[in-house]
Amino acid sequence: MPTNTAAWLTEKHGRFHLGEAAYPSPAADQVVVRNRAVAMNPLEWIIQVEGNLTYGWLDYPTILGSDTAGEIVEIGSGVTRFQVGDRVLGHAVGTDRDVTSAAEGTFQEYTVVLERLTAPIPQALPFEEAATLPLAVSTASCALFESAWLGLQHPSAHPAATGQTVLVWGGSTSVGSQAIQLAVAAGYEVITTASPRNVDSLRELGAALVFDYNSPTVEEDIIGALSSRTLAGAVSFGTTGAPACIRIAGASKGRRFVAIGTPPVSFAALADGRLATRARITAQLISSNIGMQVSARTRGVKLKYIFGSALKKTDVSLAIYRDFLPAALADGSYQIVPKPRVVGHGVGAIQDALDLQRKGVSAQKIVVTL
Repeated sequence: MPTNTAAWLTEKHGRFHLGEAAYPSPAADQVVVRNRAVAMNPLEWIIQVEGNLTYGWLDYPTILGSDTAGEIVEIGSGVTRFQVGDRVLGHAVGTDRDVTSAAEGTFQEYTVVLERLTAPIPQALPFEEAATLPLAVSTASCALFESAWLGLQHPSAHPAATGQTVLVWGGSTSVGSQAIQLAVAAGYEVITTASPRNVDSLRELGAALVFDYNSPTVEEDIIGALSSRTLAGAVSFGTTGAPACIRIAGASKGRRFVAIGTPPVSFAALADGRLATRARITAQLISSNIGMQVSARTRGVKLKYIFGSALKKTDVSLAIYRDFLPAALADGSYQIVPKPRVVGHGVGAIQDALDLQRKGVSAQKIVVTL
């Protein structure tokens, strides 16, 4: 049996420590992946530095990590789509409340992943590029296609035009880039926001209109653009996105629904470990959410935070990881954005990689190879 090494988070608000981990065995509907590249997400450093407001159900020590790309080394008895040796990307869900399994975190050499959250990747696609996709694709898919959020029609190679428009606030973020591509592949027009330097790249992803989110008139400009369109809903990323999307959706015709991917406050300052900082951010989070709810209700807008692994129990996971993404990656129609920035090798590099990710990156995804 192979040996396994992991980056363990041994306590709330602690640092990661290198140590041995058990080699994981797959359930009937799971595969074991030998991780070759893992990506960093805000989710992981937020769990690390916060640990109470979010994911308070986790038991310690634990292994975090959601994004992986590598080779399958073992399959469960019910797995039909894969064989040992297949190159894949996968979304691991070990931090979910109904899972809480260290074996299903990616910050280790071997990880258990659900078959329905795993997709084959082309031979020519580097693992470090493939690893940037899973959690972002899952989160965007939940926002767009799950009935609890926008409930749009699913993507396909030849989508029928719907005549409706999706607003993606924060199109150059990791999840925003996937939301643009997935919405376009589902037959929707996309209006998005970004900084001016990212306009051309988002148009290449299929966005019809890209607005500068720093412009003082950005909201009225988008409302003007939507005046002749039917809104299918809005998806928001970035701390300022949700309040803006509420106001825009409230002034538009169509579905007034905002799927929120980012809380209206930043958690980065929690890294200082001070109780006063924690109390201040907690108060800001509560007051900001109350303010958003009031704003939404007065405008007839519905809100819901996105939970990026909700698709693990629905047909949306199959529509994406089985029916759409493999072919789209194989024919090159699905772009790998943002591009990976490899910052180290081995599980011992994960803490430094998360520290770097927490400081903020633009149009990049921090990746560690294994």
